[in-house]
Amino acid sequence: MIVALMIGRAGSQGFPDKNLMKILGKRLCEYPIIAAKRTKEIEQIFVSTDCPNIKKFTKKYNVTFLKRPKYLATSKALGEDVFKDAYFKIKSIVEKKNKKLEMLVLLMANAGTVNNKLINKGISILKNNKKFDSAVTTSIYNMWSPIRARRLTKEKTLKPFIPFKNFPKNIKINCDRDAQGDVYYADMSVSVVRPKCLEQMDKGLLPQKWMGKNIAPIVSDAGFDLDFEWQVPILKFWLKKNGNFK
Repeated sequence: MIVALMIGRAGSQGFPDKNLMKILGKRLCEYPIIAAKRTKEIEQIFVSTDCPNIKKFTKKYNVTFLKRPKYLATSKALGEDVFKDAYFKIKSIVEKKNKKLEMLVLLMANAGTVNNKLINKGISILKNNKKFDSAVTTSIYNMWSPIRARRLTKEKTLKPFIPFKNFPKNIKINCDRDAQGDVYYADMSVSVVRPKCLEQMDKGLLPQKWMGKNIAPIVSDAGFDLDFEWQVPILKFWLKKNGNFK
């Protein structure tokens, strides 16, 4: 059985009510659900939330709501812990139906750059290759190469975030954004994972431990989870070009 799980909480501090923002006629939290609904292989959609408005805007899609514990409904709560909590609740529900979880399609209420084509691609990757623990949407952002990352020192000067000596010798260090080769980012739009990734979260790779160790890319274009107001026009552009919003 393949299920989808979207997580989203109330009370965003950096960008208030981002999950509920109306974009092209729908709330942001609706887009991941719509993508899941249009994926035929997904049998059931779950939503883990403490937000009454997320429930209000997504209940029409016939989703199953999971109560999000108070300790996982704060700004300090980690996504990996929310996914894990929801997973074991879902597992119990599925087992009561005498079924077995094959995959979980993990979604976020603030990640609208997802459609059923990307989800289907992720499911297909895992079905065709047992060595992969997960398949996740991946966008190429060469302009944000780790080479360019800086941190502010106590002396108020900028220093390399990662010392250049730690980079492989075949990495070219110069100002050309493409000189280091393609820089792949897990863009957080969707993660298709096997149950073992959530069963054995402590064995997963940082920083997104729910992806397991052997991670396959779902090639995407300009995917992201929305955290800043300046991203809104980009999301609108993406949805008009790629989205399931009609």
